[in-house]
Amino acid sequence: MLQWLRQYRRAMLPGDVSAGVVVAMMMIPQGMAYALVAGLPPVVGIYASIVPPLLYALFGTSTTQSVGPMAIISLMTASILAPLAAPGSGLYGVLAAQLALLSGAVLLVCGLLRIGFLANFFSRPVMSGFTIGSAILIAWGQLKTLLGGPLDAPHWTSAALGLGSLVLLAAARSHLAPLLRRLRVPATAADIGAKLAPMLVVLGATLLVALGGLQHAGVATTGAVPSGLPRLNLALSHAHWETLLKPALLIGFMVFLISMSGAQALALKRGEKLSSNRELIGLGAANLGSALSGGFPVTGSISRSAVNFAAGANSQLAGIITAGLLALALVAPTDWLALLPLPTLAATIIVAVLGMLDLSTLRTAWRYDRADAAALLATAGGVLVMGVEAGVVIGVALSIGALIWRASRPHIAVLGRIPGTEHFRNVERYEAATAPGLLMLRIDAGLFFGNVEAVNERIEDELAANPGTRHLVLVLSAVNAIDTTALFALSELNASLRQRGVLLHLAEVKGPVMDRLRDSDLLDSLNGELFLSAAKAWERLA
Repeated sequence: MLQWLRQYRRAMLPGDVSAGVVVAMMMIPQGMAYALVAGLPPVVGIYASIVPPLLYALFGTSTTQSVGPMAIISLMTASILAPLAAPGSGLYGVLAAQLALLSGAVLLVCGLLRIGFLANFFSRPVMSGFTIGSAILIAWGQLKTLLGGPLDAPHWTSAALGLGSLVLLAAARSHLAPLLRRLRVPATAADIGAKLAPMLVVLGATLLVALGGLQHAGVATTGAVPSGLPRLNLALSHAHWETLLKPALLIGFMVFLISMSGAQALALKRGEKLSSNRELIGLGAANLGSALSGGFPVTGSISRSAVNFAAGANSQLAGIITAGLLALALVAPTDWLALLPLPTLAATIIVAVLGMLDLSTLRTAWRYDRADAAALLATAGGVLVMGVEAGVVIGVALSIGALIWRASRPHIAVLGRIPGTEHFRNVERYEAATAPGLLMLRIDAGLFFGNVEAVNERIEDELAANPGTRHLVLVLSAVNAIDTTALFALSELNASLRQRGVLLHLAEVKGPVMDRLRDSDLLDSLNGELFLSAAKAWERLA
């Protein structure tokens, strides 16, 4: 706990203060907007931005992580709770906090069991597909609020305010930073200024509502926002524990995955090292804190963390300062928050989530690996057609399925000697010489129950293509492990080759693999020899 505090220096304080102030200004409209996505009163988004970063600072290892509401997790929360209670009702709020409690408990248990590596089974293309599908779903869901009514019957005053806000936000996102740089504003300050555009647009729209009395003209606003800090308590619905458990597992998984993807990218820029298991504990504590303060599931926001980084955050103190400023905003008079127009908040959500539509991963995957591209599109389609939970399941299943498919079909190369050297290469790629009666095969994967049949088939195919083979050398330089099933398969191959008058040899066996083989009977019964290198095998057998 608090390892960063023991290494804190006074010179780090200005950066933390500036970052804390900037992120707090960004958090007010963003937190309220994401609470709306989750189906909760806007003020709950601020509640969920105060206690969680304080608890994350105790355990988390990222110096720039901004923990709080996030669009995708808010969408997942809404999709899980909507069938169970009416959005905005008392029961809905209780279930949102209960979902955060269960998700936090899942993350804490995973951190204590040190199983953070499980997040690696969600590939980048699948994560990209999930993000694309969720972004489209969120944007579509905000259109009614943006227009003040359905597409075929909008409230024109609300629509004008919402669409005007949308145009300003989109223009600021693409043009404000370059404009500020042309005005000789430092690049970092220009980027931060562009990120604060939503706050300025929301303030301007609120002022327009206040001066023009637009709330009386039918423009929906956030309504009365209770002043004061959230009370620390925990109301539970005991009838919903079992119903919420499975969704909490999915939420916890996505909280960790989203948080780590952004935190790792920023940590690499500073040469910092993150502990995945401590991040699990930190995020788990943050979600427990959100539950106790009447919030909903939270995670590390990629966009806010990037702003935190750019604004000079040097430690977790920046997040603590942000939380303190948000608490002060609730303690101060909150009358002005009641006039925030919902069409403008909807515009901020739409611009924020559409900024997540990064198609570069799809383009790269389409050129590099069509299977990954298909997994990306299937995940995005699953989210759009079947819902967020189904999209997560499809993504995990496709990630693991692709891993198993590739592992079950290892690359095997016929090796030959490069003339005049001791180098051995794939005869299909190099002008490498082979020797009569000698067949050398390099297996480029670990041997396990899932691929031994494919390996045996390839070996038999090569033996059939080379009927004069007297020596078969398996070059195991790329084999990191041999499981029990593969051990039996090698023993059976050895016996079969003996009956056919072919000697089986092994070369370049790695130390850990050799240690395991010495505990078996394979080496004692091996028809051929054990060679240190492919060159030694060639020298002896060719």
